[in-house]
Amino acid sequence: MEGKVVGLGGIFLKFEDPSKMNQWYEEVLGMTTNDYGVLFAFNTTLERGYLQLGAFPADSDYFGANEQKVMLNFRVNNMEKMIERLTSFNVPILNEVQAYEYGKFLHISDPEGNRIELWEAIDTAFDKEKMTEMR
Repeated sequence: MEGKVVGLGGIFLKFEDPSKMNQWYEEVLGMTTNDYGVLFAFNTTLERGYLQLGAFPADSDYFGANEQKVMLNFRVNNMEKMIERLTSFNVPILNEVQAYEYGKFLHISDPEGNRIELWEAIDTAFDKEKMTEMR
């Protein structure tokens, strides 16, 4: 079908000091930054992966502070190694790793106090779900 949403094109956030946050994303989380933030590349010919656009109740405390209206969820390839990296940078770790059939989750806080979710995905858990296809 033509004329429909096929994926997420970007997430845009406001920061007090965008340059400092770009540096933090690069140094602490190991992302490659550019003038606009972080650019992710993907190739749909590789094995299937999933991205969730989640809807939460307005009074949910899952994002941490009530004034935080958006939470980033970053996929990680090895949660234990990521925890070692975060610890070496003294990043606030907000909870214990939680494991589900679809992966492991951990919450951290960035330098401006925004809660971030890290996810070591088990994508095969979603293979039978109906979804919006990215092409």
